[in-house]
Amino acid sequence: MSYTHALSLVLCFFNLQLITDSMCLSVLTLLFSRLDIFSVHHFLSVNPFSCFKICILTAFEISPPEELLEAFSKLTMDPSSQHIPPPGAAETMPGDLQPPKIGQKSHAFDRLHTTPRDVPEGIRTPKRQHSSRFDISDQRQRDLEKLPGFHEVPPNRRQDLFMQKIEQCNIIFDFNDPTGDMKSKEIKRLALHELLDYVANNRSVITDPMYPKVVEMFAKNLFRPIPPPVNPQGDTFDPEEDEPVLEVAWPHIQVVYEFFLRFIESQDFNTNVAKAYIDQHFVLQLLELFDSEDPRERDFLKTTLHRIYGKFLNLRSYIRKSIGNVFFQFMYETERFNGIAELLEILGSIINGFALPLKPEHKTFLTRALIPLHKVKSLSMYHPQLAYCIVQFLEKDSTLTEEVVLGLLRFWPKTNSTKEVMFLNEVEDIFEVMDPREFAKVQEPLFHQLAKSVSSPHFQVAERALYFWNNEYFCNLVGDNVETILPIMFPSLYENSQGHWNRTIHSMVYTAMKMFMEINPQLFDDCSHEYRELQESAPAREQSRKAKWEKLEELAKAQKNKDHATLRSNKPFAKLPSHPEDPELIAQDNRQRLNALKLHDEAETTKDSNQHRLPEREGQHSVSGSHVG
Repeated sequence: MSYTHALSLVLCFFNLQLITDSMCLSVLTLLFSRLDIFSVHHFLSVNPFSCFKICILTAFEISPPEELLEAFSKLTMDPSSQHIPPPGAAETMPGDLQPPKIGQKSHAFDRLHTTPRDVPEGIRTPKRQHSSRFDISDQRQRDLEKLPGFHEVPPNRRQDLFMQKIEQCNIIFDFNDPTGDMKSKEIKRLALHELLDYVANNRSVITDPMYPKVVEMFAKNLFRPIPPPVNPQGDTFDPEEDEPVLEVAWPHIQVVYEFFLRFIESQDFNTNVAKAYIDQHFVLQLLELFDSEDPRERDFLKTTLHRIYGKFLNLRSYIRKSIGNVFFQFMYETERFNGIAELLEILGSIINGFALPLKPEHKTFLTRALIPLHKVKSLSMYHPQLAYCIVQFLEKDSTLTEEVVLGLLRFWPKTNSTKEVMFLNEVEDIFEVMDPREFAKVQEPLFHQLAKSVSSPHFQVAERALYFWNNEYFCNLVGDNVETILPIMFPSLYENSQGHWNRTIHSMVYTAMKMFMEINPQLFDDCSHEYRELQESAPAREQSRKAKWEKLEELAKAQKNKDHATLRSNKPFAKLPSHPEDPELIAQDNRQRLNALKLHDEAETTKDSNQHRLPEREGQHSVSGSHVG
């Protein structure tokens, strides 16, 4: 860094009221003596106050004079001098990172107002969102030296340089401390970018010794235990309401993902060599990372797993089975997993590539893993992806329609109106691909549920159900089966046309009834007449129902009295002791009963033995008689 740049940066700090003019003069000659490799842009990506502290401590070799420390401890930050670093900077705070998708809330936070009041004045650090539990490298290993670029060495040395840069990227830093190891963090970040450019822009550069090193580097940087989600406010974490915690180590993690994707997408990538290192254990560890709260990481994981599924044919069945196990654990044990939507998105692409006819294992996956996912209370987090997978299965095999529709009806929500609207959306998507022959199998149970939804007092549920009549294909299916559907739907439509509180529902019901009337006027009149008769006979039917219940109660009372009388008339088989609670009397009575049973058994035994001996004695008498004669 030049003297002019150093002077400009110090004057910048002075203008921000972070240091005084006397301090500028005293430290100007030493401030940047040991910081030649850093750039002004890199310093401006962090908090200016922290930057000034680093400059001073580094300039004095972490041992500044006591008078400088005393002056430094008196510094306080001016609220007007708040600095927001640019998104994606190497040392960006997690609150400043912009999420990748539109519609999410900003994670920026006020650094000054979040500082606890009990912290003494002086050097204050803002609250930070936690990082994952990385295995931080040893302090001696974290002191990196910048290596030359690939264009700076001859071609015969580039493979060795590649391995050296991979070794540098195996060093793990603690991003919870943004002021620690800044030089080495920047060296690693630059090394990752150089590796990425080298693989992406060159041909025939991937050799067999690189495969284990690249996979090892990927595992060291990314495979780690994911901490459980914690709401900093103290309440239970709600994935639908609470903001996700962004990964503070993202400046390194992002480039690792990009490099690995470029590596396996390269035309020089040899799957036969890589399968020895990218195995089932690797896939399991990759699936565990889908529980990360950072949506940016889950998006990279989705792409990475999809590429592995496409490249490694030997892992396809195992990947599908492992994803199913994640779903089972989510449904029946935890009901919490952040990456369900991303896994379903991968499955949607996989299902789209299934060959026909579908294998039995694919149908089993649909019925046991996908359909039960509708019962989880956090369905809204992944429902669009789940509905897409269901529709993909039905497009492949229309005979699965009955099983899918009956499964949806089995898990149909009773009190959650928001969830019921999602179910109705999915049913309409299913109608789009439903075969008329399969529709005839499910029309009765399906329209019984639609009739309940139309009658819902929640206007959004009723409105969504009535929107079906705006679908041309749905109306064609209804018209072909109007004799079955109209008697089911007529009571709900007629009652809503008269008594629903929302006027929009009135007009939509009128449109549906008008369509039925135009399709089959005679059937419509018959249903209207039958409904009117049922309404007129309702009091009589209610009276008959009450009379039947009263008669049933009388019969039950009579039977109860008869049973009591029978019990009183029957005599006990043996006289109970006068004091059954006396242990001696109870024991004596038991002995008497045992003796009686014993005598009875002996008598039966004697009788049986006499019967067996009788023929023998008769034979003896006959023999002796003949002898005498």
